[in-house]
Amino acid sequence: MALKLKPMYDRVLIKPLEKDEMTKGGILLPDTAKEKPQEGEIVAAGPGRLDDDGDPIALTVKVGDRVIYAKYAGTEIEIEGEDKKWLILKESDILAIVER
Repeated sequence: MALKLKPMYDRVLIKPLEKDEMTKGGILLPDTAKEKPQEGEIVAAGPGRLDDDGDPIALTVKVGDRVIYAKYAGTEIEIEGEDKKWLILKESDILAIVER
């Protein structure tokens, strides 16, 4: 990654994982027919949010976790030198951690 990003508070930077470009029957899907990815890998995470007293609350997820997130959550960003879009979202938009 040419640019270093450090998400703020309880936000994470996710690299979306691409779905298969071909159906089980062997039909090649164009970009317009593909579903928006909902699974990705956390590549950067903020320090956590602050409670009412100003004390930090650590994130449950960590860098390297593979997660499933809400379909239309977060903000897509383009990173210089990368050909796909990345996603910044709040930890609360993460639905599950995928165990390997």
